[in-house]
Amino acid sequence: MFEYKKEDEHIIIKNLICDLKPKIAVNLLPGLPAYILFMCVRHTDYINDDKKVCCLLNNAVQAIKRVIKKRHEELDYTILWLANICRLLHNLKQYSGDKAFQTENTPKQNEQCLRNFDLSEYRQVLSDVAVWIYQGVIKLMEERVQPLIVLAILEHEAIPGISEINLLECVADYPALLERQTHPLTHKLPLTHFYGSTLPYLKLLEFNLFSASSVFKLGAFFKVLSIHGVDPEIITQVYRQLFYFICAGALNNLLLRKDMCHWTKGMQIRYNLSHLEQWCRDLHMQHSEVIETLQPIVQASQLLQARKTDEDVQSISDMCDKLTTSQIVKILNLYTPADEYEERVPISFIRKMQQCLAKRDEQSQLVVSGPSTLLMDGHLARLPHSFPFQPFQHPTGRHCVARLSRLASHPAQGV
Repeated sequence: MFEYKKEDEHIIIKNLICDLKPKIAVNLLPGLPAYILFMCVRHTDYINDDKKVCCLLNNAVQAIKRVIKKRHEELDYTILWLANICRLLHNLKQYSGDKAFQTENTPKQNEQCLRNFDLSEYRQVLSDVAVWIYQGVIKLMEERVQPLIVLAILEHEAIPGISEINLLECVADYPALLERQTHPLTHKLPLTHFYGSTLPYLKLLEFNLFSASSVFKLGAFFKVLSIHGVDPEIITQVYRQLFYFICAGALNNLLLRKDMCHWTKGMQIRYNLSHLEQWCRDLHMQHSEVIETLQPIVQASQLLQARKTDEDVQSISDMCDKLTTSQIVKILNLYTPADEYEERVPISFIRKMQQCLAKRDEQSQLVVSGPSTLLMDGHLARLPHSFPFQPFQHPTGRHCVARLSRLASHPAQGV
């Protein structure tokens, strides 16, 4: 625990929250401000001073809100405090004395649980603030991704230069690249950052080299999320929402552009999407629902490539289960032959397709989106999210104490 005087509280808040910069935080233990705040809480519990703990937590929450409101357009600040407020929330749960949060505790950790205070109401406040910050993080990422969606997914044409896709052939000085571990095309991301492997970084670099613009800054987002210690489950949720937004933007543009609706473009789109899918797999997100959120635009690209005869009506209906009736019919109506050897989609086929889809809608009882929905709601839609409990592991705790001791001995080097 950290003992402090009541009159020093504003100094703690100022140094830990108001004056803490992300460029300093990246050199500290991830979640260090949250650990320090919690150890201050433990001291107030030890002396049983309820007014002191209420004042500390209230002022800390208000200070975090002020920082976020002031720095709401700076992604590194919002991610820094998303990570710290979640860590503080986890600590308050783990040491609350509630048996539901003690299953992974050591006997020593159970002895250190709070004895005098029930801070469940403050946990709810912190959870609400975490949701607010999380939504701000998503909004910032979507704003940065939005201008690149059409360029990288719909308009980027990499297949004609298929021989150029070999990364090792394109980067002539590959050993030097590995040695310096940076590249201007990827915003100087470290090669070894991604789970200790260079593969996801190389995949991102490969896609950057042949995209109309640097691909979505996905690697930069992941780097900031990881370096500040955001929980892996939350990172997965962030990318799930981000990929949903990418899918919605790409599909909505496709549905409004007749020049994009032909067989060749369907193949190009599917190829571009495969890079995103592989990037997720390399980061071990393939078992989550991240890639699944891309299915509507993936199925739209497959629809453009599919054979369109009366015998294919049922198979197309089964293949496009993530697309609504209006979306499928719209794509078929917009479909334009790429050359004189290809025929337009017959009206009779579209009518049979509508009849088949009407039966599908009745069977699936589409209530939320409905068969009449044409465009995806990428801006307003927010997928369900949660902040799963992540207990504080004891070995890391000893490391944390050592770091905190050094911080106390040399405050100028800390926050």
